[in-house]
Amino acid sequence: MPTDLILKASSIITMEDAQPRAEAIAIDTTTGTITAIGALSDVQASAPNVAVTDLGKTVLMPGFIDPHSHPILAGMVTQSPAYWIAPYNGYPTYADVVAFWKKLDASTPAGKPLVFNGLDRLNQGAPQLTNVDLDPIFPSRPVFVLDASGHEVYFNTALMQANQWPDNKPPADPVGSHFGRNPDGTSNGRAYETAAILEAVRKVFLKAIPHPLQSLASWLKLMSTNGVTTTTDHAYQTSLLKSYEATASTPDVPIRIALYHMTIDPNCGQPLDSSAPTSLLWKIGVKLWADGSPWVGTIATSYAYLDSPVVQAAQIPLGPGGEAMMNYNRLELDKVLATYVNLGWQFAFHVNGDVGLDVVLDAYEEALVNANLLGTDHRWRVEHVGGCRGDQFQRAASLGVTVSMLPAQFIYWGDLLDGQIFPSEIGSQWMRAGDAVRAGALVTFHNDGPVSPPIPLLNVQSMVTRRTPSGKLHGPEQQVSLQDAFKAHTVNAARQIFREKELGSLAVGKLADLVELSADPFMADTDKLTDQVSVLGTWLNGKKIDLDAFMSQMQAIDPSEHKDLPAAAITNRRCC
Repeated sequence: MPTDLILKASSIITMEDAQPRAEAIAIDTTTGTITAIGALSDVQASAPNVAVTDLGKTVLMPGFIDPHSHPILAGMVTQSPAYWIAPYNGYPTYADVVAFWKKLDASTPAGKPLVFNGLDRLNQGAPQLTNVDLDPIFPSRPVFVLDASGHEVYFNTALMQANQWPDNKPPADPVGSHFGRNPDGTSNGRAYETAAILEAVRKVFLKAIPHPLQSLASWLKLMSTNGVTTTTDHAYQTSLLKSYEATASTPDVPIRIALYHMTIDPNCGQPLDSSAPTSLLWKIGVKLWADGSPWVGTIATSYAYLDSPVVQAAQIPLGPGGEAMMNYNRLELDKVLATYVNLGWQFAFHVNGDVGLDVVLDAYEEALVNANLLGTDHRWRVEHVGGCRGDQFQRAASLGVTVSMLPAQFIYWGDLLDGQIFPSEIGSQWMRAGDAVRAGALVTFHNDGPVSPPIPLLNVQSMVTRRTPSGKLHGPEQQVSLQDAFKAHTVNAARQIFREKELGSLAVGKLADLVELSADPFMADTDKLTDQVSVLGTWLNGKKIDLDAFMSQMQAIDPSEHKDLPAAAITNRRCC
């Protein structure tokens, strides 16, 4: 492999046990692979005619991997021209949201539709909105507001009229979802779950997002800015392929994307037939949803919510919901697993509650036994698992099931979870990373965009310190080491998506995907990690990413070829 680039840094963190640190790295930029790594003198000796590029105080690491995301959906509902109104984006209370809405309505051209995402009833103290709440703020323009959970949408009367619903009465409820209705059958400005949400917002969404690929590009830029070089789409459907292929064709594409196909898509079991390079876009598995979301009361747990002012204001039923919150009964679940297990796909199962995880692990074990896969390297996955028990991770590890955790549930809701949403013995332990690591499970961290901003360094900080942004400590027994936290976004994540031979660490023969850091995270104060360490840039295949060039390349793609992408994005369900 001919070397044509040597990089020197103040330190190179390889995430390789045999050689954890290095001074320099040599790269063949034609193939994008690492040809040498180690002491500067040794690397120079391997390629004596190649000049050294000195990066000064920069620290290099393997590019971060976010192993569970929804890039197209995230771009559509968080990036301009949509508005991201989550508490962490500058809207801590519902009063702040309403003030922003009123200001925006007054300054936006008449009739222009508006799209909002991230209303957080628990954190912001917002009610479960209806058109009666929204109409005084938006009397004439069509508007819809996606709940932070992704399981509900709220809209005004102008949207009903844009949909031309007779007498403002929505159509019949689609299977597995429903519309909110007043006693007289008219819409109350709510829709629940994917099919009804799509039916409610499709027409307005198509008008509101004029260049959908630019929204996707903005999300990928945000991921790259935070050090991510590989991610997934965890609710892929065939209608998204053309847009991902267009993205992968750009010379400066910053992110590799692995696909997990929704089982509700008729093509779910089929291999990916794509013109994109398999190094940039590939299909790896199928995706299912066991239960719902803790933020709207559809989580399958054995424990109830607290009867607290926070829960009351969000109008969440106390429960516990138990198996009634499951999207599948066991017979249905067993049938789905049996359909796809012999096709060789990896399974990924959204599950938040302890009852849900018990059901999923029971079903996994039976499917593994029936397919003679127990004890093999199958790497089936469970996703999020915020409200699960420590013993369940021991069982997952014994079955070879990998665990992908969502630290954002702890980061953004941790102060409420502990003693306001659930009893402290449950809420303080939310997102049991310590138990999962001690159980010997393969543990990864993700951001589940658009549920949370894609910030791996914040995930690492929160799981090491168990402190929320307020500085409060919750469940210190669930802390993990800094090494284990970084493994969750590098080597473990690469292994979880079956790319450990190419990604996740820096070694000869692997792809040169790098993140440049301003300082050594292992020398930082972990309580201040995100203050003391910042991302300076990323490299893919040994080429430094030019995000401005990437944005220009995406802007140049004809948007008319992707005009249906907004509607498809809504069916690309988020998971939180």
